[in-house]
Formats: sequence, C-alpha cells, structure tokens
Amino acid sequence: MPEENIAKQNMTEQELKDEEMIQQAFQKLLDTYLTSNHRRKTDIITKAFNFAKSAHHGVRRLSGEPYILHPIAVAQIVAEEIGLGSTSICAALLHDVEEDTDYSNEDIANLFGQKIANIVEGLTKISGGVFGDKASLQAETFKKLLLTMSDDIRVILIKIADRVHNMRTLQSMRPEKQYKIAGETFYIYAPIADRLGLNKIKNELEDLSFRYEHPEEYASIAKLIAESQPERDVIFDEFTAPIRKMLDEMDFKYEIKARIKTPYSVWMKMKNKHVAFTEIYDILAIRIIFTPKSSASEKKDIHEIYGGLTEIYKAHPTRYRDWVSNPKANGYQALHNTFKKKQGEGQWIEVQIRSNRMEEIAEKGIAAHWKYKAANASYDEGELDRWLSSIREILDDPQPDTLDFLDTIKLNLFASEIMVFTPKGEIRTMPLNSTVLDFAFSIHSALGTHCMGAKVNHKTVPNSYRLKSGDLVEIITSESVKVDPSWLDNVTTAKARGKVQAILRRQCREFQKQGNEMVKAFLMEKDFDSTTPIIDKLTRYHAFKNHNELFQFVGDGSVVLGQEDIDYLRGRKRYKGWKRFVPFIHDKVQELQAPSAIPDDFVKNINRKKVLELTDEIVEKCILAECCHPIPEDDTLGFINDAGKLELHQRSCPVTLKLKSQYGNNIIATQWKLQGRATFPAVIRITGIDSDGVLYAIANVLHKKLKHPISRISLDTKDHIFHGEIMAHVRHTRDIDEICEKLLQVENVTEATRAFK
Repeated sequence: MPEENIAKQNMTEQELKDEEMIQQAFQKLLDTYLTSNHRRKTDIITKAFNFAKSAHHGVRRLSGEPYILHPIAVAQIVAEEIGLGSTSICAALLHDVEEDTDYSNEDIANLFGQKIANIVEGLTKISGGVFGDKASLQAETFKKLLLTMSDDIRVILIKIADRVHNMRTLQSMRPEKQYKIAGETFYIYAPIADRLGLNKIKNELEDLSFRYEHPEEYASIAKLIAESQPERDVIFDEFTAPIRKMLDEMDFKYEIKARIKTPYSVWMKMKNKHVAFTEIYDILAIRIIFTPKSSASEKKDIHEIYGGLTEIYKAHPTRYRDWVSNPKANGYQALHNTFKKKQGEGQWIEVQIRSNRMEEIAEKGIAAHWKYKAANASYDEGELDRWLSSIREILDDPQPDTLDFLDTIKLNLFASEIMVFTPKGEIRTMPLNSTVLDFAFSIHSALGTHCMGAKVNHKTVPNSYRLKSGDLVEIITSESVKVDPSWLDNVTTAKARGKVQAILRRQCREFQKQGNEMVKAFLMEKDFDSTTPIIDKLTRYHAFKNHNELFQFVGDGSVVLGQEDIDYLRGRKRYKGWKRFVPFIHDKVQELQAPSAIPDDFVKNINRKKVLELTDEIVEKCILAECCHPIPEDDTLGFINDAGKLELHQRSCPVTLKLKSQYGNNIIATQWKLQGRATFPAVIRITGIDSDGVLYAIANVLHKKLKHPISRISLDTKDHIFHGEIMAHVRHTRDIDEICEKLLQVENVTEATRAFK
C-alpha cells in the first residue's frame, strides 16, 4: 500500500484520471463475472489484467484513451454479452499482448497455462482484421480464422467481441478505414455471429456497419423510429394487457418485451419492398419469455401459451413458424406468429414465444448452447454442430485458389434454411436455394459424385432442381455419371462446391499430364526440342498464364496444336496478343488481361487521409462502375483497380461489399462536388400489365414530360405481364425519382424503380 501511494503521488493529473477510469472498467468486469454462474476464479483474471496493463503501459488508442481499456472492454463483452467464463475472459484481456508487445506465447503459457496461451495464439494468427493487404493473404487469414473456430470456438467468439468493440469505437478512424472495417464486418463477422446464434450482436454489427456506410440514411431512419416511439408504446400496452391477464391466470412466471427493428432492418425492408417508412408495420414485435413449470414441460407450456393467444387474438393463417420442434441451424428455438384483434380494424403484430432457456440461447448463442448441453446429457446438439463439422470437412480439402474458398464459405454463412426429408423420413436442414446435387453431397460424397438426378415428391427431376421446404428427396445415381464443370452452376452449398472443385482439380491434373506428353510428342514430331524456352513461347502464343494451363487445354482437347504454332515458333507468324478467352473450372469464363498498368499520376497523388471531392474534373478521370451505375447524391466510394485506375462504386452495391472486405487498402473515401453539368447513365426497371398502347404511353411520357436523354428501352412480355428496362442519362438521384414518379402515372405501369446489375 505505501508503494502504491508513492506511485500515485508521482502521477500527473491525466495519469490519475486514466488510472481511475481503468480501475472502474476492470471492477465492472469483475462484478459482471461474479454475478454469473461460472466458478469464482477472480485471482487469475486479476493476474491477467495486471499483466496486460503492464504490457500495454503508455500505449494509447487513436481515440486517445489508454490502450488497456480496449482489452477490458472486449473481456466485458465476452463475459456479459456472450456469457463465457474465466479462461475466455483472461484470453480477451491478453489478446493483443503477443502481437503488440515483446512477450511471447511461451511467456503467456508459463504464466497462465497452455489453454489460455492456445486461445491467445489463435487470436494472434487472425489479428489485424480478417483481411490483409493482398487478396491471397486475405482469404488465407480467413481460412486460419475458420480453422481456429473448428478447433476451439472460443477463439472466434472472442474475435467477434473484439470486432464489436472496434465497431463501437470506429468514429476515431479515417473514412476509408471506416468503409473497410464496416464492409469486412458486414461481409464476414455479422454472418458468423448469426450462425453462432449471437442474434443481438449480429444485429448490432449490421446496424453499426450501416451507420458508417450510410450515415445520412441511418440518422434519418433512427430519428423516424425515435419519433414514432410514443405511438408504439401505446400499442404495446394495449396489446399486451390481455396477454398478461392470460399468463397470470395460467400461473406462469414471465416477462414481455418489445422488440424494435434496427435502422438497418428498416432500411433493408424499405429497399426490398420499395415502400416508405410509414408503410412498414412490423417495426414492433412482442416477445413473451416464460419460465417452464418444470424442465419436462417446456414444449407443453409453450404450446399452451400459444393456444391461449389464439383465444384472445386472430392468428395469421400463413405466418406460423415452429422453431421449437425444428430449431434453426444456430440453435434458435421459439414459436412465432402474427396476431391482430378478432373484431374491427387493427394492425398485425408479430408475437414470439420463448422459454428463458430459449431466450438465453437466442441472445448468447453457442455459449448458452454449451451450458445447457453440459447440464443435460440428452440435450440435442442440433444443426449447429453439424454446420461446424461441415466447415471442418471443407477445410480438410485444400483449395489452391483461396479467394474461391472465401466465396464458397460465404455461400453458407449467409444462407437461410429449408427442411427436406430423406426416403426414410429423416429431416435434413439445407441452405435456401439448395439443389438436388447439394442434397446428394450433404449425405455422402460418393452419392454426389454419381448423382444423375432425383425423385422429389415421387417425380423425377434433374440435379439442378432447387429444393423447397417439405420436399421428399430420393437421389438417383449411375456409375457412368462423371463430375462436369457445369455442375458448379448447380451447387450452392460450400460442401458441394468444394467437393466438385476438388474432383475437377484432379481431372485437371490428369489432363495436364496427358497434355504435357502431347505437347512434347508434337514438338518432337516437328523437329523441336521440348525445352522450357520453346514451351514458354507456345504458352505466350496461346495467352496462357503458365505451362500447366497450356497442358490442361491441350490435354482436354480445347487446344489443338498445328501449323500455326510451328509458324510462330519459326518466326513466320505474329503473337496473338491478350484477347483470348479461356474457360476455367472455377468460373465459366475469365478474360486474361495484360499485366497491371502503372497507376495514373492522379491516383498516386490522392491524399488518402482526406475525403476525395468528386468535382467535374476528377470524375472525368474515374471509371463509373457498370455493376451499380453511381450518380451524384449516391453514397459512393473509390476503388483503385488492378490497372491503377480509380473506379467509383455505390457503397451498398454487392460488388462493393466484396471489394471493401477483400481489398480494403485500395478503398478511397469520396464525396460528390459536381457543378451539375455532366450526365450519368441510370437503369430504371419497370413492370406492369401488358395492354394495347402501353409502350407508346411510356415513350410519350419520356419524350414529352421529361427532358432526360434516353438511350435504350426494352420490354419483354410473359403471361400478360411486361418487364422492361430504360437507360436514362441523369444529373443526380432526384432525376431518377422524377422519372419513376412520371412512369407510375402511366396506366397499367405497376412498378418503376432504379435497377442495378
């Protein structure tokens, strides 16, 4: 104590304030831990705190606060919001020590044991964000993340907590860094949090990503939600009053909560449904959380409560969801339906019924899943463990193209679910849009390899058939069936895609071996030596990247060597150039391009610490991305492509999402500053009822009521409904709103919205 007092006397006023703040944060962490059901191992937590505090002494974050507050905050999220114990809390406190200080993993193992050291080592491997500077490193690091996840799930849980705190403090970063981190968070961390059952954290990560991607839209929707809160409070009180009376009469212990949609969820619904904020009626949902009367009566109790609700309110006939009998892949269980008053007018309100166990699993995900599994030997591990097993299986099959691997895993991270039946009546959960091939590979690789189709509900269908919930599926196989590159168009799950690619790679190696022999035999026949320089010349002539590609396409018959090749080798024919299209097993078609160009002086001189103002002069030097056709007033960003050019993309464009997460260091923050002289192409999609003169009426509106140049109109009709696209040239987004408004005034035009590729 005397030494402590002397040390405090030597501190500056700022250091004293910092010390007080640090001690308060750590005490809150200890208090949170002590209120949990975990064993009271405060000594090792305090030891880890003191060690981390000493290791990070004098270091500050970009926000200016002492660095040690970040590990404490991560540990707080781990303890309070995920519900992990002392081992994970210690690892969270120590998670940056190995990377940022001189201490080694061996030091941590000696002081805190091998288990904590292993978790810290796993966190260090995936440090600095999921993605690095180069594409291959990005996907390799993501692969490490999944490997550590399959070994010890606590690694990824702590990493998610680390990302949550980084997102909560993102305001201290520069705009282009915010875009990179927000894009990475939305692309990878939010889906993993969702898959691990961390529903609350998933919602927060999506919402924070939205806040930094689209600050104006976020602020606008958040304000509208806040302003409409008093109205929702009245609806909540009126709607829940009879429910409370019913639950009291049933003698249940319960809690009723209001679930309010996040600004991101509201924004997505407004975009997807093309509606205004005032037309969204499910911002409010009611959540009933009850304590079962006994551990064995949970299912009986939840259906009893649901039955009582149907006596009070009218249940919607098509919105009933039973995730109690068939839990989601992340372990989520609840009964959902939408209700309204039986008499008179009234809006539909969603009601979610959960036991307190189901609530904890819904909020804390896999940590709660483990807790109940440990307490009950018969507890169903569910689809979540099977999903983790499928991730391990994909990781066991090495893929040379790590970016393909990244996209393959992403297919499963984002997927919604359907439930289908085997001929024996077993239920299998599959991602939405799964095909017969996906189902076959999910059962056994050999079944998928020889799948020629299936009987779905006793009707024969091809292997490309997309399954629906409730389908009864019997796979049809034949030994004569071989995997074909076209199968990549017919699979959506990570497991099936990985298996198909692995088989195609084996076939490739066989073709390469045959091609190698064929090339050498051809050269020998024409009196050429099969030396490396000669084969180099042949490779360049056919615009392949390397010898193996040449051998592959000679071996499979795509390229036939002949007199032209001999003429080129003897100098009688010029080089073909870089305009050849070559099929690849992992993609339908890929055009080979010349090596990356040197960046423009304009691009090299961009000050990345500032937001780039898009003046008329600057925009002329940029490429407007065809994937999203950005125009003034759109939220945009710049991306330096392989050719050293600056592309402009919309921030919400799906292509941009991938660019931000995989090539974050090439992102440039931008802001429109045009004088309004230039025009930009925009695609407007229209739908309506086919009728005489509708094309004339549309053309008349575009010609007489609008002054915007139109470069293309196309309409297609099917079953008395037309769909079309109009390419207009506009100055800003308000012009698009005006065009859509005028088109909707045309009789039989039912929809007019801006379209993206």
